Amino acid sequence: MNVNDPISDMLTRIRNANSAAKESVSMPSTKVLVEVARVMSEEGYIAGYTVEDTTPQKTLTIQLKYGPKRAKLLKGLKRVSKPGLRIYSSAADLPRVLGGLGTAIVSTSKGMMCDRDARKAGVGGEVVAYIW
Repeated sequence: MNVNDPISDMLTRIRNANSAAKESVSMPSTKVLVEVARVMSEEGYIAGYTVEDTTPQKTLTIQLKYGPKRAKLLKGLKRVSKPGLRIYSSAADLPRVLGGLGTAIVSTSKGMMCDRDARKAGVGGEVVAYIW
């Protein structure tokens, strides 16, 4: 299947699996998707991720995380910068998601990182997604 925006496809798959209370979700793997999964894992939104070497393409499997009594920890995922309209922000103007309760994933020259780390490092970049 040919996907024009793999990040948007990834976020939609995670959103759908989370709403259906699935344990894990799989998708075709790319370096960018693995970096987004790494940031989500570091921020505690997912339990973990693995990259499996399958044919014809590697597969990224994300283990979703739930609270007690299967309460959903992921309330929302939103793609910000799209292929048709890129959104860039300087370090001083990086957005705060839900007043700092959420996380913005930012693609910087130093790699993919959350908004808090980008502000601390003093680098801006492309605002990829919001997670809360």
